[in-house]
Amino acid sequence: MTLAVRYKAARTLDTAVVEPRAPGPGEVELAPAYVGICGTDLHIFHGDMDARVAAPAVLGHEMSGRVTRVGPGVEDWRPGDAVTVMPLRWDDTCPACLAGHRHICQHLDFIGIDSPGAMQQRWTVPASTLIRLPEALALDRAALVEPTAVAVHDVGRAEVAEGEKVVVVGGGPVGILIALVARAAGAEVRVVELSPHRRLLAGELGLTAWDPADDDVPALVRAWTGEAGAEVAFEVSGAAGGVDTAVDVLGVRGRLCLVAIHPRPREVNLHRFFWRELTLVGARLYDRSDFGRAVALVADGTIPAARLISKVVPLGQAPAAFEALEGGGDVMKILVDCTDDAREAAV
Repeated sequence: MTLAVRYKAARTLDTAVVEPRAPGPGEVELAPAYVGICGTDLHIFHGDMDARVAAPAVLGHEMSGRVTRVGPGVEDWRPGDAVTVMPLRWDDTCPACLAGHRHICQHLDFIGIDSPGAMQQRWTVPASTLIRLPEALALDRAALVEPTAVAVHDVGRAEVAEGEKVVVVGGGPVGILIALVARAAGAEVRVVELSPHRRLLAGELGLTAWDPADDDVPALVRAWTGEAGAEVAFEVSGAAGGVDTAVDVLGVRGRLCLVAIHPRPREVNLHRFFWRELTLVGARLYDRSDFGRAVALVADGTIPAARLISKVVPLGQAPAAFEALEGGGDVMKILVDCTDDAREAAV
């Protein structure tokens, strides 16, 4: 038996003892060590994804852990291997897959949303989803590989180049990761964030952060860029004001990369798109090459993962951690400790 955190209904989570599923052909069983709580998990917690999530649903897809058992036909993995998971299962038959875009399969199973996730003591997944981790990489830090892969994909979609000026609107975990990945690509970066706590952390990481409540961000960008405007803006806030800011800071032929999941349609200043020949690109998920890059960035310290972890809680305290994250400002990333020792403490 294994302990799992489950979504039951809007703002209702529980911890329950469930029967683990033995790995079948081509599958592996994992012992998750750490699972991060992300913005998508919070959307589920709020009930915003009830049309997609079948309750009771085990949450979690940002994880690190070790292989415990392998199913028939699995040859590349052994018990004890340190891994993270690229939590995507595609059908390989839809137009998106056939065009080479399997990560946005038209019938995508996002594991942890559409099927059971990692916030449990034992978790069975396809062996094809595993990403090998360096043994020297601490597993708590490795839990940030998946959101770093998101950032790597986003920076790639925006085609950020060395020397470009980049504005990241929203300084939460993904926004900070985008800023760090863009900086590693040689860009000059500014972060726009309301939370004083998150602006302080950005500054400690060597990033300049502006407060949109007190600062005239478009004017600051004009001064920073010699009136040209930024080449790239990332909208990571999920707020209507964030969309406006991301559009306003762009220069001629600037690129706006939409990262945040907006719960409702937003008005966009299309006149500015016309007048400056702007480009809007969507960025969703990642592919294996993004994960490979993310592992390297976390392992070599380019992504200071330990600095982004605000708190680690045992699995039994995960429901309270979701509530703490709703406040946002003074928390960056909370990890759920799913190890057997944490289970014993929770029980």
